[in-house]
Amino acid sequence: MPQTPSFEDLLTLIEDRSAALRGSVAGSPDLDVRVPSCPDWSLRELVEHVIQVHRFWAAVVAAGPSEKPPAVAADDALPVDLSARSAAATEELIAALRAAGPAVDCWTWWGDSDVPENSGSVARHQVQEAAVHAFDAQLAAGTPLPVPAVVALDGITEFIGVSHGTAGSWPHGPARIGLYATEGESWILDITESGSHVVTDDGRAADATLRGSASELLLTLHGRVPLDTARAEGDRTTLENLLNWPDLS
Repeated sequence: MPQTPSFEDLLTLIEDRSAALRGSVAGSPDLDVRVPSCPDWSLRELVEHVIQVHRFWAAVVAAGPSEKPPAVAADDALPVDLSARSAAATEELIAALRAAGPAVDCWTWWGDSDVPENSGSVARHQVQEAAVHAFDAQLAAGTPLPVPAVVALDGITEFIGVSHGTAGSWPHGPARIGLYATEGESWILDITESGSHVVTDDGRAADATLRGSASELLLTLHGRVPLDTARAEGDRTTLENLLNWPDLS
């Protein structure tokens, strides 16, 4: 599996992917266009969601250890312009993370997983949130681009840890699934009633595999692109079950 970027690199990637989202907004003639990958939202509503997400996690990190999420202060002081408001919310998140550093405990919603509940994990997750929503915005604007490999490679590992780690019991028969990125990384998953576990490749054949670029794999896992965007092999039902298992709503 790929190595997780450093904490400082994670902050840079949050800024980069958030800027990519705003770039799509700037290039779109209609902020009320629907987002194909999130059809309940317009492009404007997608950006407002990301603003709320950034401000929420900034408050979470600033609050430190807690058994429940903190209240978020009103955003009356934020700029009226949508892109400027988004940039300010991103700055708020980055400032809170940088002030905390990578190891401050805080509330998260992934307490049932093995992923640490701290500021470093929040930064890592916010890279993925920004990256996937940047793709959503690009798709709405008609200019979809691959998620950068450095983001997508770690994103696959992060998705397995957080989304699989909080998905509950696997409701199907035991399965082995291989995810193979063209960048040379792979993830072998043994999935049983106890959940999803990344294992060392011991030569045992997988029930199903998914092959493609890291971006294609990540966006497939997040339900942003169809299963056949990557190359599916083996038992298709097993792959469909995998994609439908975590509740991504």
